[in-house]
Amino acid sequence: MDSQDKAIRKVTGEALARASGAELIKGNRIRLLKDAAENYPAWIQAIESARKWIHFEMYILHEDAAGRQFGELLEAKARQGVAVRVIYDWVGSIGSTSRGFYRRLAKSGVEVRCFNRFHLESPFGWLARDHRKLITVDGRIAYVSGLCVGHLWAGDAGRNIAPWRDTGVEIEGPALTGIEESFADSWNSIGNPLPREEIPPLESLERAGNVSLRIVASSPNVSGIYRVDQFIASLARRSIWIADAYFIGTGAYIQALQAAARSGIDVRILIPGANDVPVVRALSRAGLRPLLEAGVRVFEWDGSMMHAKTAVTDGYWSRVGSTNLNVASWLGNRELDVIVEDEEFGRQMEEIYEQDLSNSTEIVLSRTWSRTTPVAVKAAPAGSKRSGGSGRAAAGFMRLGLSLGAAVTNRRKLGRAEAVLMCWGAALLVMVAVIAAKWPKAIALPLAVLCCWVAVTLVVKAFKVRDRRDRKEPLGREPPG
Repeated sequence: MDSQDKAIRKVTGEALARASGAELIKGNRIRLLKDAAENYPAWIQAIESARKWIHFEMYILHEDAAGRQFGELLEAKARQGVAVRVIYDWVGSIGSTSRGFYRRLAKSGVEVRCFNRFHLESPFGWLARDHRKLITVDGRIAYVSGLCVGHLWAGDAGRNIAPWRDTGVEIEGPALTGIEESFADSWNSIGNPLPREEIPPLESLERAGNVSLRIVASSPNVSGIYRVDQFIASLARRSIWIADAYFIGTGAYIQALQAAARSGIDVRILIPGANDVPVVRALSRAGLRPLLEAGVRVFEWDGSMMHAKTAVTDGYWSRVGSTNLNVASWLGNRELDVIVEDEEFGRQMEEIYEQDLSNSTEIVLSRTWSRTTPVAVKAAPAGSKRSGGSGRAAAGFMRLGLSLGAAVTNRRKLGRAEAVLMCWGAALLVMVAVIAAKWPKAIALPLAVLCCWVAVTLVVKAFKVRDRRDRKEPLGREPPG
């Protein structure tokens, strides 16, 4: 590393802390884990070693062979007297896990909490999801990843179904404080607070290695990782290599990548070839042309679903976690990511990325007008199934809305790729118009019900806020429910 690199990294440290809202924590050990084949055995071994507590925050815990294995292990540890606390997401559990599964956990002594269950008084509150995937044991070892628990990640060799491609990390050292605090933030938002002894102070944790990292815990309307992604894109001097499962970048982020590529930075993006939310794949492809025209190289994964959310810049700054590159994930969800500042870890990230590209197909621009989006010809892999796509679909429809708004208001130049989105939008509007003309009540009645519903919820919440003020209770947090 030359003196210029050292100077840049020193100057950017404070700026990164401001952008992410997370201080740099030194003295950690970190291990890169690829796919369920490496993540699940490590998780199981750590859980089996628990003596005090287990914190388990998971967007989806499928009720299948993999989910039952973890469920039975958590039950066994609870019976041994270990404090086992589980957070699952209400939307993530729809269609994947029954209430009976969680009742069995609770009956065994596991304390289970559901994040953001649907309530009549908040008709759209459920859109904010807990998308984090973290496990901590005894304040000693932690796992942060993009993996959930289930057969999709484990695969099925007997049925020739490949596991989903995903990435996680194992962490030991002072950074455990930040991870435990992020779990406590989610836990406390649902009910009674986590015992203080289960959040070890930073000064109480011994050094476990020489890796410096930041723990970036995002929550709705807190855009720390979004600012970091844009900042790092502007900071790069050599390379930006990104892997993302549901890539629907904002205009500002797309422009940052375009500017980097035009300045000679090696910008690469790896996305799934087969997506469990098909509309997201179409919308993601619709936004590739501006990137390709700027010199960004885009690849599609040839195997089963590519679900990783990772990035490595200049072989030094690395990101591993749960945040997808779309508005729903950046701004709407609870997410958890690890920003690693280490050359050795960056080298490992680059090696795995190059291995992934060897199993991918590069997307190139079409030379004909008849093809409005970049394409690559290959067979669709088997084994991809839907898995809780509400947030990704929401990001996709937001992208559709932005394109339609730009077309109607003429506020910016539209790209060829957006012609597909405009056709979809036109078809949707024609369909609504036909329904409104032929069956006006089919539009009017649902709209009237929705307006009344929202009005009632606003009045109820107004009275609750007033009552809290009368009792001099702190504002901003809903009571446990």
